[in-house]
Amino acid sequence: MTNSTLGRHAVVIGGSIAGLLTARILTDYFEQVTLIERDCFPLQAEPRRGIPQGTQLHILLTRCRQIIEELFPGLEAELIAQGAVTVDMAGDVEWLNPFGWTARFPSGFTVLSFSRCILDWLIYRRLAGTSQLHFLEESYVTGLISTPDGTSIAGVRVRQRQQTGETQEHTLVADLVVDASGFNSQAPKWLKALGYEAPKETVITTGMGYAGRVYEIPAGFESDWKGVYLQAAPPERTSMAILYPIENNRWLLGFCATAPHRLPKDEAALLDALQQLPSPMIYNALKQAKPCTPIEIYYPPGNRLCHYETLKRQPERFLVLGDAVCSFTPIYGQGMTVAALGVKTLDACLQNIVGQPSPNLTGLAKTFQKRLAQINAGPWIASTTQDAKYPSVRGTIKDASALDKFMGWYMNQVIHLTVRDTQTTLSLFEVLHMLKSAGTLFQPRILLQVLKQVLAGRSNSTQVKKSLTPL
Repeated sequence: MTNSTLGRHAVVIGGSIAGLLTARILTDYFEQVTLIERDCFPLQAEPRRGIPQGTQLHILLTRCRQIIEELFPGLEAELIAQGAVTVDMAGDVEWLNPFGWTARFPSGFTVLSFSRCILDWLIYRRLAGTSQLHFLEESYVTGLISTPDGTSIAGVRVRQRQQTGETQEHTLVADLVVDASGFNSQAPKWLKALGYEAPKETVITTGMGYAGRVYEIPAGFESDWKGVYLQAAPPERTSMAILYPIENNRWLLGFCATAPHRLPKDEAALLDALQQLPSPMIYNALKQAKPCTPIEIYYPPGNRLCHYETLKRQPERFLVLGDAVCSFTPIYGQGMTVAALGVKTLDACLQNIVGQPSPNLTGLAKTFQKRLAQINAGPWIASTTQDAKYPSVRGTIKDASALDKFMGWYMNQVIHLTVRDTQTTLSLFEVLHMLKSAGTLFQPRILLQVLKQVLAGRSNSTQVKKSLTPL
């Protein structure tokens, strides 16, 4: 790809994974790219206030790993060199789903488990060496600048904090502005200030909170697993826990609960909460383990979808992606992968423009937001369908249609099959890792297995007994 094909300057708002990947893509098309971030990027791998969820468990799904490796060749090897642990999701993990223990076998579906700050730092370090990319830190956008006719965005107004503590405002002229500033995006407000409508929003949340803590793996600890996942079984059981290995011979615990339960804030309460789960496996592993960090509490905003694709009028040369458009309940592990898919969609749109006889950005905003909506649709349905089972669910909840009810029932049947059918587990992983669409779960072989399961009466089992232990 030849640089500077589509313009002199592009601006990216926000330095999260979505923003960093977007900046990388735009360097293929613009002479200069400026990334604006409220926070300061650290000089080493450490948490920063701009990523409040950074202390919670993060794993890289297969499709996200592929995209990041395409954009930053060799980055996966760097992650592993920093201590990221490779975990086979079926071979290395004890997964207790609502119907029993998922069968263990070498699946080939691996995830990388690590502290989130390592990934952000490695990507930032790569981008910091790119001469055409400039980081504007301790800065935030206060508004968009439109062209005289009001049909297009021509730049942004930026307020930057000075070393004296004062702030200074200036403007940045840009050929393209991309908002990747996350859930707290001010894009709707900015659009209204220019006379445009704000996008409609769909919000669905369970009020789920997360308690994360890092532990040293005890010397001499032996087990045949690397990770444990004790899945919730709403509406009956709404708490859950996951324990995965990370760098430096440590575990990262994630405990989740919804109202009316409260998140544990001290070690005794945390161990007690773990003891109440349907298997003592995580409790037994941690009761003698040494904590390395305080208990980090995080209350994410939940699922929110901003419908930019339905706007009747939208300015040219302004795009919105990542959590600024679509955010999910974090426990489903979709966020970074969906953001990466959005960035790849942007890349495809820009490549298509470059291939035209007279390349220009007119029409990009409408085309991109519609394609992004298609990318977000599947993960959104998967996340909100599960969240709708929780008694604490709130938001834009519609009465379930016959199709919705069937899909929920069918997915339960598929998850039930994973207790004994490894081929179904592989197909499910292909969907979870976003390598294939949910349609793959309706292939004839799985449909037949579901039918046999129903006829055999096995679908009546709704929750594993607390005394159940893995074989």
